[in-house]
Amino acid sequence: MNEPSKRQNSGARPEAIDAGDFVYAATGARVRRLTMPDGSHWFPAVDVCKELGHSNSRKALTDHVPEEHREVLETVTGRYGLSVPAGRGWRRDLHVISLQGLILLVNACTKPACAPFKQWVAEVVETVQREGTYSLDEAEVQPAEPGAPVAYAMPDQVAEAIVRLEAHNLRLDEELAEGQRTSIALQREMLSTQQATLATQQATLAVQQAMVHALERIADRFDTLVLHQGVPRGRLAPVPTTESVLADWRQRLSVTEDVWTVALDIAPVLVETGELREPLESIAARTGLSVRRVNECLRLLRSHACIRSRGGDGGGAPVYVLHQG
Repeated sequence: MNEPSKRQNSGARPEAIDAGDFVYAATGARVRRLTMPDGSHWFPAVDVCKELGHSNSRKALTDHVPEEHREVLETVTGRYGLSVPAGRGWRRDLHVISLQGLILLVNACTKPACAPFKQWVAEVVETVQREGTYSLDEAEVQPAEPGAPVAYAMPDQVAEAIVRLEAHNLRLDEELAEGQRTSIALQREMLSTQQATLATQQATLAVQQAMVHALERIADRFDTLVLHQGVPRGRLAPVPTTESVLADWRQRLSVTEDVWTVALDIAPVLVETGELREPLESIAARTGLSVRRVNECLRLLRSHACIRSRGGDGGGAPVYVLHQG
């Protein structure tokens, strides 16, 4: 968590306790820090105050940290001819505190998590008052490299605080992972439900389309039914056939050969589709008659109530249907 430093004094005495562990035990978090060439550490005040529960960092610094232990970042780095680090939210006007300032803030904090660290600080003060000095015990296992610095055992209060914090963080990680697994399972269940709903909607749509097509066929069928006079009310006349239509037309008029030729051509179309919708030229081409003669024959069939006109289509072709009544 610390920014790399350019140590100008290569002979600086190594720390007995790693600063990161020290701060972690005190605040419960791995806060950012800058290490100066002389080995001094500086921490963003806003980070420390946030982890210690101080809602007003400016007031917390004023109340608990003397001026000599709080500075602006640009002033601190300027003493060593260094520039403000780039990235990670480092700003020239960022308020930072020294390690002593951090300890003072911790001592002023009322969070239970700070209690072990504060007890250790009290123990240090008491030991110094009683014995005139305080020293850490050397670790049972020392580095094997020649010339390596002596390793010291971390104070019990600090070590226990770190162990509890790590255990707490592990539980949080497990809870987060479990929450993510539950969320993924719910998302999969929702996706499965959505897919099932979509399949149901598609099946329903298919049924509705089939019903529409069936109703359209029924409607087309009823359009071809002819109601005749004399049929009892509520009863429908039988479905006409080409033969019945031609027989009816023979009774209605004395037809010439040309009229009968046109009648034979258009009757099947009227019976099968319910209407005749095509240019006169097409009928003339099939019957071998002129367009004028086809038009006269159709007019004759219309005047004798064999067919009736229903206007024209968009292309200008006339539209005829069987005459009902």
